[in-house]
Amino acid sequence: MIDYYKVLGVRQNATLAEIKRAYREKVKNLHPDVTGTHESSAEFDSVVQAYRVLSDMRQRSIFDESFFIKIKRSYANADSFNYYEWLSARDDEESRAKLIFYTLMHQKEDEAVSEFKRMQMNHADFSLKKWFTREDFMDYGYILAEELVIRGEFYDAFILLEQIIQMEYSYHYFHLFFEDVLDFTLSILRKNIDGVLPDELALDVFERALELDFGKKHDNFFFEKMAEEYTRIGDDFAAKVCRDAIG
Repeated sequence: MIDYYKVLGVRQNATLAEIKRAYREKVKNLHPDVTGTHESSAEFDSVVQAYRVLSDMRQRSIFDESFFIKIKRSYANADSFNYYEWLSARDDEESRAKLIFYTLMHQKEDEAVSEFKRMQMNHADFSLKKWFTREDFMDYGYILAEELVIRGEFYDAFILLEQIIQMEYSYHYFHLFFEDVLDFTLSILRKNIDGVLPDELALDVFERALELDFGKKHDNFFFEKMAEEYTRIGDDFAAKVCRDAIG
């Protein structure tokens, strides 16, 4: 029986976020569209199957029970250094930023989102991306955006995704997965902005979306929604400008 943890190169108690990241890294290097050959197709298929099993809670539980007689988990000595407690006790922006991603990766998603929101509220210039490598920010930022959407924090999720999309345009990292990033962002723009956010915030989102090169069809949708938002706040001139921009 194949050890799916070994296939993805993750530990047996890996979080879902770690599994997702490992899967993306493996697929980027193995996909025939990237390698230009079909020699790695068997390994590619194994990676896809491993991800399907380990990313599904029920299938992963069944796999663990059938594959491992006993899963050995190692715990740090009680007197050892506790990175989580160390970060939690510090107030500087870098430590709080690292705490957000640390908790996100250690099954403390609610705490990660709560700390992210708190830092945004109390620090107008707070930015996660300046404390991480581009790759780490893009990976964990995307996962944080997913958690924000689950909790109905659509504006903050979009702002994170906007930064990730702009980074991808300047430096290709997600490659094949970038379509998923775009689809996720478009889903938010089409379903969770108009009528959900206050008009001013919705306008800000749609204006930003126009700069992300989604294409004419989607830009027309953004202009239409902006026209509706301007009409609601009584700015008929701006509404007309938006409608005239629809091509």
